[in-house]
Amino acid sequence: MTTEIHRDAWGIPHLRADGALELARAQGAVTARDRAWQLEVERHRVQGTSAAFLGTEALPWDLLARRARLDDTARRCWAALAERDPETADWIRAYVDGINAELPGSAAPEFERVGLTPGRWELWTPLGVWLATHILFAGFPAKLWREQAIRHLGEEAVGLFATDGPGTSGSNGWLVSGGRTITGHALIAGDPHRFIEDPGVYQQIHLSCPEFDVVGLAVPGVPGIAHFGHTGTVAWAITNAMADYQDLYRERLRRTGAGVEALDPDGSWRRASRHTETVEVAGEPPVEVEVIETERGPVIVGGPEGLDGGVAEVDGALPGGGTPAASPAGQAGNPAAVPLALALRHPPRVSSDLGFSALLPLLRARRVADVDRALDLWAEPVNVVQAADTEGGLLHRVAGRVPVRAGVNRVRPVPAWEPGYEWRGWEEMPHAGLADGVAVMANQRGPATPFGVEFAPPHRADRIAALLAEKDHWSAGDMPAIHTDTHLASAAPLLDHLAALPGLSPEATVLRDRLLRWDRRMDAASTDAAAYAAVRGAVVRRLAAHPAFAALAVPPAYPEVLLPWLALLPRIAFALEHLLRAEELYGIDRPDVVRAALEEVAAEPPAGTWGDTHRLVPWRALPQPSYQGPGLSGDHDCVLCTSSVPGLTDLSARGPAARYVWDLARREDSLWVVPLGASGVPGSPHHTDQLPLWLKGDLVPVVTDFDRLGKESKESKESDV
Repeated sequence: MTTEIHRDAWGIPHLRADGALELARAQGAVTARDRAWQLEVERHRVQGTSAAFLGTEALPWDLLARRARLDDTARRCWAALAERDPETADWIRAYVDGINAELPGSAAPEFERVGLTPGRWELWTPLGVWLATHILFAGFPAKLWREQAIRHLGEEAVGLFATDGPGTSGSNGWLVSGGRTITGHALIAGDPHRFIEDPGVYQQIHLSCPEFDVVGLAVPGVPGIAHFGHTGTVAWAITNAMADYQDLYRERLRRTGAGVEALDPDGSWRRASRHTETVEVAGEPPVEVEVIETERGPVIVGGPEGLDGGVAEVDGALPGGGTPAASPAGQAGNPAAVPLALALRHPPRVSSDLGFSALLPLLRARRVADVDRALDLWAEPVNVVQAADTEGGLLHRVAGRVPVRAGVNRVRPVPAWEPGYEWRGWEEMPHAGLADGVAVMANQRGPATPFGVEFAPPHRADRIAALLAEKDHWSAGDMPAIHTDTHLASAAPLLDHLAALPGLSPEATVLRDRLLRWDRRMDAASTDAAAYAAVRGAVVRRLAAHPAFAALAVPPAYPEVLLPWLALLPRIAFALEHLLRAEELYGIDRPDVVRAALEEVAAEPPAGTWGDTHRLVPWRALPQPSYQGPGLSGDHDCVLCTSSVPGLTDLSARGPAARYVWDLARREDSLWVVPLGASGVPGSPHHTDQLPLWLKGDLVPVVTDFDRLGKESKESKESDV
């Protein structure tokens, strides 16, 4: 069998093989060559063993991975897949073989730095990588925030604070039909918003064999191209549907001589599985963790004695709503004082299916009908998908697995011992249409509205639609102007408050008038954008410090990995426009807060531009504390979504993890770029060579002609699969 590895001018791998299995093996090998350190970090994160070489910073994640049983869930999904779909299982096996053949020879410098030797991938490791990447994608910890907000502020707090926050992932995506393009064929464009990681979370790649020829953005450690791909005749892309498909159940647990039991809805105590595991921590004593699983799922918070850290009980109304049930035998006392234990129920643990049976059909797709059928097999995560083909076919749908259950399950933790909160099958995934030849999704309310609670504000989607309406016909080359738009519509409520303020100091009046003349663009070179951000941050801090929110300022002693969802200041920052526009806000004098913030900034205004403080800080498994990233344009609610946390920091760790334009007229006219580069090896010429383009909004041409590519290697050997 012959396998060829080619590279284009940006170091992007283009792979050609005689068959799908040989191609999968080559994809695994080239990924191990380009991303060895990244692969090993991800493998250890799946297993909950990353603290063994990364230290205490990685311990909170490892504890969650162990308690949530991520590796065991991946094993289950692999076993079910191997029985149900042996063809896909063989394909994954070939990918893992490629990784294991290449990984031991890696010279990535990070291994020497931490004293780590690359290990061996198991057949289920790619499934575990996918699961670990997306386990927090639906934001189940937000239910803990809503529980606290409801308890202290009332039910209306859910709506006030229901907005895309710092722990979620989003995207922009738009589909322009052939009737609205210069070529008469559709365009698909967008950018997924995730934490910007080094190495990047997406891998530009070209996979070619007699069965298919696909370019797209792969996830390192996972075979194929799941989210963003172009086969030549059909292309697809996704955005986060913002659906809620993971539940938290408050469990009543008790210890017995034989182990741990959980109270079920029928009033019976049933044995829960229980064992202990040891988490190694570099430079520190090992940590023992108790792993418990009930009929609902793994217990990820607390246990029979309640929360860790000496907090044994919680009080107040139970999160299922209403009056707590009478205390069962063995748990006498105040029924509202229940030792806290929360079990996580999520589709892959229940169904033993991550949707990997969709991956090969996606690669083989020729028309949108093929993509549609493939996505019927999709499970995790839940996405909005847009697709188009060369014959004019269009697709706009939701894909994934959402359980049918009570509406309150989506909002907050529910009592496991009461009936009515069980899962009752799976929701039907809706399809949607286009408006004026265009479909835009930017995590706003749309076809997935019945399945979610918190969605992004409509600003990004509305702005993209407005920009598309400015021209009758679009080309692939026009799309970067949309990718990089910096207009901030969410500035309006704060600017309205500023306009209404009387009796300001002369300095504050000058600053107020300057901001009212501002064009509302968050450009890196803008001093006005910096001034607006400073006032906004001061408002956020003052609101967060107000006594009305004091009860939310210190979250319960939940596991550290979940605390970002419960932090008060980011919640206020991302819901600021709702809080400023609400008819009443818990007795807070908002004009007075805005006035004080304006006077504060006027007395000591920012000295530079927005880009001076709004800088890129990629996530690295091994941090570089002295790193000063480049200045960025954009903001959380801009189409150019480069998120910081107003009131806390202007630094940005989240933004477009890739940009793409899929052209259905001619695939070679498609465009893409990633924040850093194709290589994950520091010092490689392709480690950060795309960063200048990404910063400017420029894109790299997609190359699919192997005759234009440099050949890295050619191997001829007998297949061992």
